[in-house]
Amino acid sequence: MMLTEIDHIAIAVHDLDAAVAYYESTFGCVVAHRELIETDGVEEALLKVADSYIQLLTPTRDDSPVAKYLERKGEGIHHVGYRVDDCAAALAQVIAQGYKTIDQAPRPGSRGTTVAFVHPKTAFGTLIELVQE
Repeated sequence: MMLTEIDHIAIAVHDLDAAVAYYESTFGCVVAHRELIETDGVEEALLKVADSYIQLLTPTRDDSPVAKYLERKGEGIHHVGYRVDDCAAALAQVIAQGYKTIDQAPRPGSRGTTVAFVHPKTAFGTLIELVQE
């Protein structure tokens, strides 16, 4: 099986600090990692849940994909990240099967990961992120 586990569920939010405060006060979550990802125009906060994360995302510029998502759909689940052992091989398999991807090659992700995205139009409406740690 190519997917080894769920890495994270990403939630797009307008106010990252308010979202973090909600998860901290309501569920006792603690921020395990926070990072500005300039290439994607987002800031993230990762909240550890067992061996996975809740990834809260907020745009840092108006032209980022998350800003466009929030404008179209509002706050909510943005994508699901699945761990893979080899991001390049997983992406190549998706492409070889004729499915549409956003990335044609893996790229650097947050916290030192390697990532690639599968387009939601060929994944039953779900944006999928392949994550190699």
